[in-house]
Amino acid sequence: MAKGFVVIDVDRCKGCGLCTNVCPVNILALSRDTFNAKGYHPVVVTDVEKCIGCASCARICPDIVFTVYRQKRQTQRAKIGASAVAAAPAV
Repeated sequence: MAKGFVVIDVDRCKGCGLCTNVCPVNILALSRDTFNAKGYHPVVVTDVEKCIGCASCARICPDIVFTVYRQKRQTQRAKIGASAVAAAPAV
């Protein structure tokens, strides 16, 4: 289950590849078959479900092409709490 996701401003990307090297789950790659408005091969997300929302890509990008969204901790805790309540025996 994804803990985050990224939105990429493809037309700003210059295809430097820095983000592909720092992604801890290796879900970023330079597109081989598409070009952006500037004529570069932009970065693409290869597996949206594996994004952990760490924002390493956004921190290293010199062109600020990434917007990173993360799942709120409250939502994660609520799911854990709900599963614990469901697993608890009835009294």
